[in-house]
Amino acid sequence: MSTGTYAPKPGAAPVGRMIAAQTALETRMLLRNGEQLLLTVIIPSLLLVLFSTVDIIDITGTGSDRAVDFLAPGILALAVMSTAFTGQAIATGFERRYGVLKRLGASPLPRWALMTAKTLSVLVTEVLQIALLTAIALGLGWSPHGNPLSVLVLLVLGTAAFSGLGLLMAGTLKAEATLAAANLVFLLLLVGGGVIVPLAKFPDAARSVLELLPISALSDGLRAVLQDGAALPWGDAVTLAVWAVLGLGAAAKFFRWE
Repeated sequence: MSTGTYAPKPGAAPVGRMIAAQTALETRMLLRNGEQLLLTVIIPSLLLVLFSTVDIIDITGTGSDRAVDFLAPGILALAVMSTAFTGQAIATGFERRYGVLKRLGASPLPRWALMTAKTLSVLVTEVLQIALLTAIALGLGWSPHGNPLSVLVLLVLGTAAFSGLGLLMAGTLKAEATLAAANLVFLLLLVGGGVIVPLAKFPDAARSVLELLPISALSDGLRAVLQDGAALPWGDAVTLAVWAVLGLGAAAKFFRWE
C-alpha cells in the first residue's frame, strides 16, 4: 500500500507568513468596526476641519499665522494616540474578556508574533489616517515644513509609547474598565495635551507636568518640525522613547492573557 500525499503539507506556516496573515485580519477587523472608525478617523477629521475654519481657539504666541498650521501637527498626534492607545486598548481588552487572546495564545502563532501583528496593524491604520488628515489639512491651506525623516521618527516613537500603554491597560484591567478609562484618557489628553489648546495657555505649574505627557511630546515635536522647520527635537524624542520603554516593558511583564 503506497503512502498517500497530502497538500498542503501539514504543520504550522512560517512565522513571517502567520504574522502577515494576522496583521491583515487585525486591520480588516479595525476598518470594519464603526466605533473604531469614529474614534480614529471621523473625530480627528472633524476636529481639524472645525477648529481650522471657525475662529474658536486662540493661537496667539504659538508662532502660527493660521489655525490649521497649529492644529495639523496636533491632530496627527491625536490620530496616533486614538489608534495606538485608545482603539488598541479597547479592542484588545474585549478580546481578552471573550477568550480570543487565550485561544490565539494556544495556536501555532507565538504570543510575541500576535503582539507584533497588532502593532503592524496599528501602523497600517496610521498610514491611512495620516494620508487622509494630511490631504484635508493641505486642502485647508496647510504648508508643512521640515524633514520627513524627523516626522517619521517622532511618529514611530509615539506609536511605540501609546501602544505599550494601551496594551498595559488592556492586559491588566477588565474590559469595561478599559473602555471607560481609555475614552476618559482620550478626552483629557485631547484638552490638556497641546492638541487643540496651546500649552502656553495653562498655568506654569500645570504646564510643566503636561509637557511630560507623551501626547504633548508628540504634538510639540511634530509642531516644531512641521511648523517651524526644526531638526529632530531631541527633548521630545527622548520623552517619547522613555514612555515607550516603560509602557512596553510594563505591558510585557504584567499583561494577563486570561
